[in-house]
Amino acid sequence: MGEIYGLGEITCPSGELVIVDGGHLGMWSGEDSPALVDPAAFGIHDPAVAADVAAATDFAVTGPDAATAAHSFARQPGRTLHDVPASGAERLADLFAAHCREHGFDAGLDASAGRVPHRERVRRCTEAGGGCFLMHGVPVVAVGGVPRDRPLPVLGTDTGLVIPLASPAAGLPCGSSPASAAPAGAVKSVELGEIRVDWARLLFGDADALSAWRHAEPVDARADVAFWGASEEAAALAFAAPYLGGPGEDGVRGWTGLPVAEAMRLAGALSDWKDADPARRLVVDFRPHSHHWQIMRAVRASPLQAGTVEVGGARVLCTMPRQGDGRFPVSADLDPTGRPVSVRVAFPE
Repeated sequence: MGEIYGLGEITCPSGELVIVDGGHLGMWSGEDSPALVDPAAFGIHDPAVAADVAAATDFAVTGPDAATAAHSFARQPGRTLHDVPASGAERLADLFAAHCREHGFDAGLDASAGRVPHRERVRRCTEAGGGCFLMHGVPVVAVGGVPRDRPLPVLGTDTGLVIPLASPAAGLPCGSSPASAAPAGAVKSVELGEIRVDWARLLFGDADALSAWRHAEPVDARADVAFWGASEEAAALAFAAPYLGGPGEDGVRGWTGLPVAEAMRLAGALSDWKDADPARRLVVDFRPHSHHWQIMRAVRASPLQAGTVEVGGARVLCTMPRQGDGRFPVSADLDPTGRPVSVRVAFPE
């Protein structure tokens, strides 16, 4: 089971906790429509694809057999199909209609008048007892009933992570595993969903606070540039680049705290230098001073690869699992009244 260690603390003043791959928070719309998020913010730069995504539709599954039909159709969790690209909407409706005819379900798909904001998706999940929804195909887990009035520790072992929600005295038994042992007061465990990690980072954040999250936009008009690779010494000589010198940046060259325009110029020049010779091997990392940059700076500086940042009046935590990318089941332990006493993330074996 391994030793239990503390990764840090979060706060959740809204009482609703979000768990997601932190690398995908450039998609997060908060209380606004997802249609207002520029697809370039999450890596879509092809104009045709961006237009297709921006014109996406949310569909609600309706009818007497809605729950059964949605579950068996198995495209997304719950009874809403979110973020269906414009090019696929008609095809999806046809597939669902054929599915209902085949199984004799009395159900249909109704296009929503507008896109459902991500904050509202969290509310709907927590009102249903917690669960999972998709954000442009990225799974997000939400759970309600989280204490609002005190910091909550995030604990880990080599088998998983746990956030004890009950009083500290009712936490994990000594020597138990976060992935397998329920805390005192729990009478059952329920599956909330599965997080797919693509960026090797798990983020735990308050649902309201994430509305203030700035993923790529600097909060101070500054940015860093870092680079490394087989050709780093030659690049450092060509550009007179110093070592960064910060915690967790041993041996990494670049510049810190530059005006954004200057940082972009240097990052572009480094990329052009690398591309000018196919034999050159270099990774160039442009790092605007955003919330994502702040928390990843703390993660790199931590021997446990975990860090926190204050956003929107709450403390958010991000950690890099030792397993890297993968699928991570999330569950909640419930007390006799149905309130969660802990939230657990299990690492794949």
